[in-house]
Amino acid sequence: MTSTATAVVVGGGLAGTTAALALADAGLRVTLVEGRPRLGGLVFSFRRDSAAGELSVDNGQHVYLRCCTAYGRMLDRLGAAHLVPLQDRMDVPVLDADRMRLGRLRRTALPVPLHLAAGLARYPHLSPAERAGVVRATLALQGLDPADPVLDGVDFGSWLRRHGQSSRAVEALWDLVGIATLNARAGDASMGLAAKVFKTGLLSAPGAADIGWSRVPLGDVHDALARTALEKAGVRIALRTRAASVTRTDGRWRVAVENGPHGGERLTADTVVLAVPQRETHGLLPAGALADRDRLLDIGTAPILNLHVVYDRKVLRRPFFAAVGSPVQWVFDRTDASGLTRTPGNERCQYLAVSQSAAQEEIDQPVAKLRARYLPELERLLPAARGARIIDFFVTRERTATFAPAPGVGRLRPAARTQAPGLYLAGAWTATGWPATMESAVRSGTAAAREALNELGFPQGQLPQEAA
Repeated sequence: MTSTATAVVVGGGLAGTTAALALADAGLRVTLVEGRPRLGGLVFSFRRDSAAGELSVDNGQHVYLRCCTAYGRMLDRLGAAHLVPLQDRMDVPVLDADRMRLGRLRRTALPVPLHLAAGLARYPHLSPAERAGVVRATLALQGLDPADPVLDGVDFGSWLRRHGQSSRAVEALWDLVGIATLNARAGDASMGLAAKVFKTGLLSAPGAADIGWSRVPLGDVHDALARTALEKAGVRIALRTRAASVTRTDGRWRVAVENGPHGGERLTADTVVLAVPQRETHGLLPAGALADRDRLLDIGTAPILNLHVVYDRKVLRRPFFAAVGSPVQWVFDRTDASGLTRTPGNERCQYLAVSQSAAQEEIDQPVAKLRARYLPELERLLPAARGARIIDFFVTRERTATFAPAPGVGRLRPAARTQAPGLYLAGAWTATGWPATMESAVRSGTAAAREALNELGFPQGQLPQEAA
């Protein structure tokens, strides 16, 4: 171990930010290289001028659960926990669009699995027989090991059918949760990752599935506050700077960068963390760093579509809801977070964000077609929207929002440590055991930093804390 050890982290998303902070906290001199003009990766905000005034818009709705302990610690590290609070107790309003009936998925304070019993018994979108079937499948889930490689090769939909789940139960419960967390429908998702989601979120602790979301623009947290924390830790941040190559010469790493204030430089370091998407990582990895580098190209991607609607009046009185029997998946009230209520003359307006995961069929559809489909559907779901004036409607698209959690993806996801000394990988797509979530990204950054510091000879007690 040397107190003058240096590190370069390539990528300023949640994984890269986490790794850079952990390495800097251990005393390394760290440079963080990010090609965008901001930090946060795919968790970001932008400003939009609209008829309702200037809005601060999140590129998509991001939530986390109480079981996301690594992400929770990151919020604490950034001083942002109060800006991204959790529910006191899981409570998910679910609207059946066919019967126009509202149900709720709630928990109690009883021990697992009794904490869900009362809520499931009152859940009106399933028949008594379907509820009983859900209980049996849940008990079967409890006995599974999400890390079992056999489960990785099985699709979740087939497992649900074998365990007696009706198509209605899949739609109104399993996919309601699974599509939002896995970014895939049950038939397209690895059983191993599905087991991880449901065992950890619903069966690990009574409060594990309590939901949290940002009450401020995401950029305030993962760009502004992250930048402040990094700078205080002594990290040199190079924005608008792209890593062009990573090579090892004379026992040290050299990262050639383009653009930005360091364009044309070769940054020298003892340690390099690549915290960028899998295809970009593939292009930067030197020969021999992975036994089969091309397997990274076999990790697919999945899109998320977000529809943004500003009404001239309040049409939703809840902070969010989910829908079944409708193309609409999840709807969130982003009025306060966008700054809309602080715009003179627009105090009565409301801004809703509609989050559509696993959106392969719609991700490239024109705005006019999406508007024609979703505005009438929102009027059907929200009677108060009927007759309301649409002040603004726009769409954000993340075509490669997450890695695709397809069966077999587990064997493709690499560990943090590569075969090249001093070179590590981070990103939600690496082998964290979690699906492509903010939690997975943060865990990957922690894992990369731990491996790097361990190789540098830091005592175990000085390594970044692993999430439970």
